[in-house]
Amino acid sequence: MKKIFRSAVCLLAGLSMLSLVSCGKKDASGLVGAGATFPLPYYNMAFDTYKTETGVSVNYGPQGSGAGIRSLSDRLVDFAGSDAFLNEDEMKALPEVIHVPTCLGAAVLAYNLPGVENLQLTPALLSDIYMGKVTRWSDPAIAAVNPGTALPDIAIYPVYRSDGSGTTYVFSYYLSQVSEDWAKTVGAGKSLKWPVGMAAKGNPGVAGNVKQTEGAIGYIGSEYAFSAKLPMAKMQNAAGNFVLPGTESISAAATGDIPDDTRVMITNSAAADAYPISCLTWILAYREQSYDDRTIEQARALQDFLYWMIGEEAQGMTVKVHYAPLSADMAAKAKQQIASMTFGGQPIQ
Repeated sequence: MKKIFRSAVCLLAGLSMLSLVSCGKKDASGLVGAGATFPLPYYNMAFDTYKTETGVSVNYGPQGSGAGIRSLSDRLVDFAGSDAFLNEDEMKALPEVIHVPTCLGAAVLAYNLPGVENLQLTPALLSDIYMGKVTRWSDPAIAAVNPGTALPDIAIYPVYRSDGSGTTYVFSYYLSQVSEDWAKTVGAGKSLKWPVGMAAKGNPGVAGNVKQTEGAIGYIGSEYAFSAKLPMAKMQNAAGNFVLPGTESISAAATGDIPDDTRVMITNSAAADAYPISCLTWILAYREQSYDDRTIEQARALQDFLYWMIGEEAQGMTVKVHYAPLSADMAAKAKQQIASMTFGGQPIQ
């Protein structure tokens, strides 16, 4: 039965990347993953390059972080993509899982306001918009932080993710940091009971809804905003500066100590030039690889792929699609995580 489900995941992954490569065979010629849509533009580029260079296909189903973690839990995929690390309860519910950070990104606030090119938002305003307390773009509170900008007197339509999403976790975790009201009323999670707004599936769905709806605002990965030609709001950071997301401002958020297991949030950084809703995204895999009917060849294929993802070539691709590469410290700790993978209790390589 698991082989049937795994084949279905492979089919979804192949279709999502417009690929007709065969998957579902449990050998070292192909790897299967599922999960976060947030890093998909980067993953598509990296995975295509990896296949060209090694002959190993990496088929990835962009189903959202929650669905990817469920697929890993059900052992239907070799790895899951997630923008949220597993919490302690989730870690205890599974065999030991390693977290391999692959790049840094940001949840940006894309908006559709004809004639408004330089929107600025504060944490309080963002929370109030998504709680339904600020409902029109002409609200005096928005005007106060956008002097000289002609804001239209139209309704605000917040757009949020309908699927279990690591991007949602990052966004709601940030709002919980900066708004006591949000923390008490809504909280942080991959799936939430949203007070107001329009639901959309995946980052592409949110970007599409924003593009089609005048007055809409939604949180998405920056590459989706660029692809849809949507403007992005400057967010006021913890230092009081209004900052646009970009390679430098995202990298600036990744300061401070990184734990050995790499499970850390970098939202609301105190750095003066940091974009405040920055994040890591991870590939999750089981530390012990000799489960079900997996082979040592499969384990080696997965480990080799993970090493390549944190290497110089793959990391150099991040900036081409508006992400940021791992710092040297993050890459070193990711390498330690990969090296700890075992097969039958013994190191893989």
